[in-house]
Formats: sequence, C-alpha cells, structure tokens
Amino acid sequence: MVLVTGAAGHIGNVLVRELLAHEYKVRVLILPGEDISALEELDVEMFYGNVLESATLDTAMHGVEYVFHLAGIISIMPGKGDLMRRVNVEGTKNVLQAARRAGVKRLVYTSSIHALSRNWEGTISEKVPFDADNCAGEYDRTKAQASLAVLHAVEEGLDAVIVCPTGVIGPFDYCGSEMGEMVREWMQRKMHMLIEGAYDFVDVRDVARGHWLACERGRKGNTYILSGHQIQLFQLKEFVQKVIDFNTPTWFVPIWMAKIGASISPLYYRLTRRTPKFTKYMLKTIKSNSVISNAKACRELEYKARPVIKTITDTVKWMQRRQAFKRSND
Repeated sequence: MVLVTGAAGHIGNVLVRELLAHEYKVRVLILPGEDISALEELDVEMFYGNVLESATLDTAMHGVEYVFHLAGIISIMPGKGDLMRRVNVEGTKNVLQAARRAGVKRLVYTSSIHALSRNWEGTISEKVPFDADNCAGEYDRTKAQASLAVLHAVEEGLDAVIVCPTGVIGPFDYCGSEMGEMVREWMQRKMHMLIEGAYDFVDVRDVARGHWLACERGRKGNTYILSGHQIQLFQLKEFVQKVIDFNTPTWFVPIWMAKIGASISPLYYRLTRRTPKFTKYMLKTIKSNSVISNAKACRELEYKARPVIKTITDTVKWMQRRQAFKRSND
C-alpha cells in the first residue's frame, strides 16, 4: 500500500496514475471539501484528513509501506504566509514523525528547485544547498526548511529521499496551475504581454515517473533534481500557438514597467482575487539562473525528460478535450 498526500494536485494526480500503472495499491490523503475531480475515475482508496492533524496521519499510514508527501501550499501572493509555514513545514514534520511511527519502508518528499539557494553561479545541481533564509520569498524558505527537516529525519533513521522539480507543466491540470493558466491564456486570439526571460520547464508526467524512480532506485538521504529543458517564455507561447495553428502578436513589456506592475500586484490580487500577470516573485524567477542539471537523476534513476514541444502538444490537446467535455455537460 502506498500513501500519497496532496494527491488531488497537478503532480499528485499524475503520480497516482503512474503508481496505478505499476500496479500499486494507492491510498490518497484528501482534505475535507477538497476538489477531487482529478481522482474521480481512479481506483484509489480515499482517506480524508489533514497533515496538521497527527492523529489522522497515524490512521492514514496504517498498513502503508511507502509514502509520497506532496501536500503543501504554493502561493506567490501575500496573505498566506502563516498557513504556508504551518502546512509546508509543520505539516511535513508531522508526516515524517507519523512515517517513523508507522515503520514505512521509504518516504519520498516533493521539494522544489526553489528550495535551493538562488545565490549560485554556474550550473545548478544537487551540490547547491537548501536555503532556509532565501530572500526570494516565503514559499522558497518553507520548502527549504521542510527539506532540511527531511534530511534531519534521515539522520534519525528514516529512509527518505527528496525530489526537486523545476517549472512543472503538462496535461491533467484539473485545478489550474499558474503555468496551466498561462497556456490557456496563450490559446486565446488576442495580443499577449510577455517579458523577456527563460526558465527550466518539465513535463508533469516525467516528474511523476521521477518520483516513482526515486522510490525504487534512489539512495537514502539523497536529493534528485527533476528538471526538463531551459526555454524562453516567448518560445513556449509559439509552441502553444503552433499546436492550434494560429499566431497572435506579442507585446514585450520592458522590465522596468513589469516591475511597476509587480509592485502593485498585492493590491490587484486583493481587489480581483486573480493572480496578476507580473509579480515580484515571477520576475525574480524568470530572471534567475535557470541552467539546471538533471544529470544525477538520469545517471542514478534512469530519469528522462521528454521534449518541450511534446509536452505542450499534449497539454493543449488535453485542455481542448476537457473544455469540450465541460461544454457537452453544461
């Protein structure tokens, strides 16, 4: 039996599909009231609970051999710092303690490339340390602190490995990730605003397979970067529009103007409850070092990342099918 926390999310539901394909029995930890549309047709055991409640974790892990801990809060907007810290850090510590009590064989923790220090020149690899004081944002800090907690649990005897995905994109994005919403935006016939920048983007299916490989082949206490390919944002837009066979104009916003927009993004979010196009965190990310190596994962896990154009093609087609399905059921 395998337990997956955060199973209703983008990586989570694709990981569940990967595990089921390998004939694992899967139990998923779901928050009461959470949108579970991504899991509705999957043969899984639903368990309702919360990583902040130790008692429910003990019950959820009964009879479990492997734990994949993905549950967490991802937010680049202000106002969720306290909840993010409690879920990402304290929640992870609760999961680690429950895993030790349950005697699980292995725990795989989903960290993030953003948990690693941003003050690194040259290629980013597993040599880069987790930065618990990262100035880029609370998300980066909490993921780093949780990762360090996992490494501490390993020192105390728990068998665990850490995986660090880069910018995740791909099909089965039921809840609408930030990158998924950007793809949907580019699928519309209108002018689009972009800034010049690049990042490393990876297919969610490769990330899910990387989780399984880390569980099967990873070395205890090791970290594995699950990256894809570095690509310019405008190239991603071109790929999206190549699939749907049209091309819209692009307005490249000067960085100084984008920074002005980012400075008022918290107010925009509070008024509209929509994530603005430009945030300080986003600007820092696409202007940061995105030369990232997955050589260790390829070497030790036999991990592979498919071409970006394949990812974009499958993502766009999945979104089109899902939209058609929604229209037919309205």
